[in-house]
Amino acid sequence: MTADSQFEAEIIATFGRRVRVRDAAGHEHDARPLGRKLILACGDRVRCAHDAHHEEVHVTGTLPRRTALWRSNLRGGAELIVANVSHLVAVIAPRPAPDYFVIDRYFAAAASSGIASVLVANKADLGHDETLRAELNAYETIGATAVACTTVGDDGITALLGLLKSATAVLVGQSGVGKSSLVNALVPGAGIVTGDLVRQTEEGRHTTTAARLYDLPNGGRLIDSPGVRDFSPAIEHLEPDTLGYTDVAWLAPQCRFLDCRHMREPDCAVAAAVESGKLTARRYESYRRMRRLHEQLTAARGPEKRPRTPR
Repeated sequence: MTADSQFEAEIIATFGRRVRVRDAAGHEHDARPLGRKLILACGDRVRCAHDAHHEEVHVTGTLPRRTALWRSNLRGGAELIVANVSHLVAVIAPRPAPDYFVIDRYFAAAASSGIASVLVANKADLGHDETLRAELNAYETIGATAVACTTVGDDGITALLGLLKSATAVLVGQSGVGKSSLVNALVPGAGIVTGDLVRQTEEGRHTTTAARLYDLPNGGRLIDSPGVRDFSPAIEHLEPDTLGYTDVAWLAPQCRFLDCRHMREPDCAVAAAVESGKLTARRYESYRRMRRLHEQLTAARGPEKRPRTPR
């Protein structure tokens, strides 16, 4: 391939092993990675080359990532979700019932990767109960930004657009919380197909099957990702001592032992904070579940691939 056939671009959509890239001039190209070992995600900056013989574009390599969001598979391996994002926007709603443990794990992965966390309470027109409002306040105390909104009207949409004005954000959340409707409200003309809740189970259908980057009208970009029913951060990309739990990290220096895992150790400041009410029991249980999951996934990986242990 000649030098003039090579160019740099950004991945703006992924469809399995196929991707869509946008070059510096704003032109979009369908492309495929050259080789099975090339790991790509929406948001990646990549090197590309035109293959005139086969009339297609190849992705030949990736440029250094500023940030990345990874998840674990059942074998404990890391799978890349998105790259080069500044904000993770987690969406909840009154229906389906919010799973705050999933939100905790998303925010732990974000904190470990230097990505800011935003919690959007969607479907505000259905009403937010005391538990949801209390959780919004609790997440704000650990540094997340909380926004309530509805796509029935403009409540909260303008505020969210302002928050993301200079951001590259990824939208995540359970299936059925209204992510697609939210993208349609944020990006006029996006035209994403939306799905109704499955009446029998109150669980949402997956209506997004590929990650796609959209330019927001007032600046900033938004990557819509498929809805999930669960999420496990990639253990090798988690902050090893406190697993990305910001409140645990604040309390940990007060523990008696430097290598305290905040599970059963004596004179643990984290456990004491639960007793005093400084840390909620739900949030502590979330950390304990993440610690046990970390151990299970570490065991699944085998000794030769285990991440470094806490100091």
